[in-house]
Amino acid sequence: MNLFWKKFFRSLTPTAKFEENERKARSAMRRYDEVAKSAELEEFKSLALTIKSSEFQGKKKTFQNRKYKDTEEYRIVKKLQKLESNSDIKRYFHVLSSDILQQYLAFKASPNFMQLRDAKVVAKSELLQRLRHFEKSKDYKIYTRFHNSYIIKEMDELRKKVSSPKFKEMNRFWSDNKRWLTTPEYAQEQRYYQLAKNPDIVFYNSLNPEKFKNYRETVLTFRENFDFNTLDKANWTFGLHYKSPQLIEKHSFANEKQAYTFGRNTGVEDGILKIHTKNERTIARAWDTKKGFIDKEFHFTSDVLHTADAFRQQEGVFSVKLRCFGDVHHALWLGADDKLPHVNIFHYNGKELTVGNANKNIVDGVSITGINPSSFYIYTLRWTKKELIWFVNNLEVYRTSNQIPREKMYIGINSFISQKQKGGTGSFEIDWIKVYQ
Repeated sequence: MNLFWKKFFRSLTPTAKFEENERKARSAMRRYDEVAKSAELEEFKSLALTIKSSEFQGKKKTFQNRKYKDTEEYRIVKKLQKLESNSDIKRYFHVLSSDILQQYLAFKASPNFMQLRDAKVVAKSELLQRLRHFEKSKDYKIYTRFHNSYIIKEMDELRKKVSSPKFKEMNRFWSDNKRWLTTPEYAQEQRYYQLAKNPDIVFYNSLNPEKFKNYRETVLTFRENFDFNTLDKANWTFGLHYKSPQLIEKHSFANEKQAYTFGRNTGVEDGILKIHTKNERTIARAWDTKKGFIDKEFHFTSDVLHTADAFRQQEGVFSVKLRCFGDVHHALWLGADDKLPHVNIFHYNGKELTVGNANKNIVDGVSITGINPSSFYIYTLRWTKKELIWFVNNLEVYRTSNQIPREKMYIGINSFISQKQKGGTGSFEIDWIKVYQ
């Protein structure tokens, strides 16, 4: 697969940008999840339900548009004002508090009241004349018309109503043209608008949670950042791994040009694991398929290491950032207790970069061209029950459903020179390894 044009037209995201995008995406997911648990978002969602409800909107419309003239409070106030401004009723209350009425009512309640019906007696008494005059006056007629009448009782009731704290409050509310601004509902709405501008809530609402689907489906199970200038021996073992503990793991192969030094050619520099293939003469134990173990003179040295004793996993996402140099085989792979299955997440033979899967005599893979192996790229294997999928940065480069491994596999790293190639010095540099379940 040629990635040149994909790189040229930027469909292959540059490694630094791809790595930053991944970092930002996971950071955004963590922030999204934190906001999702916040009291502010819970309040915002609750307010949104309230404010968007038909009940709330109905209240708002009423508070904003209802005219004071259309309210019960206005009707009551106006009715009372009308009664209080009625001239006859005004005169009634004036009579009601007059001395002459009190004198008349007192005399009326006395046994002498019948004297008012005797004209001769009235003519002889100035008091009786005044009382008789009052009895025939318009004031007394108004008094008798309104006293204990329904209209006065209604007026009393209206006065009680308008003087109550609740009525005063409601009347003051409905008579205010800016009444909406004084309501608890307005305060709720303003709080909703305030929260809607909250940077965290704006961020939360701007994202589709489906964006994080791939990240949520994975859990980090292994991480090697090579943070220190020494290798974490808890994760790595130098040498080859065999199922039987009785087999010798620290050996080289007679059909290769390099001897493994089991740690002397490996180091961590500036947070990067480096396996150096050196041009140096050494005699080392080697496995020959015909002779068995022999001592052989090698002209190159290199290294091999694995996680078989510390970490294995079946299925998941295996991702590594690496680069390599030299006419040397450099490989990062998944291995099992037996020779097969064997999955190359990355393999460079000095000339060609490949990824692929070997299982039961079937080799299934693809050659990748158009990128420079000496530049850092992120190589990823997504291993599911149904298929193996390889990526370079953001681009899928190959997938297969043939011979999917059904067992836990460990991570292996090595550099070697085959018998057929000229070979030379080189280095294999790995910035980090991350594995997700």
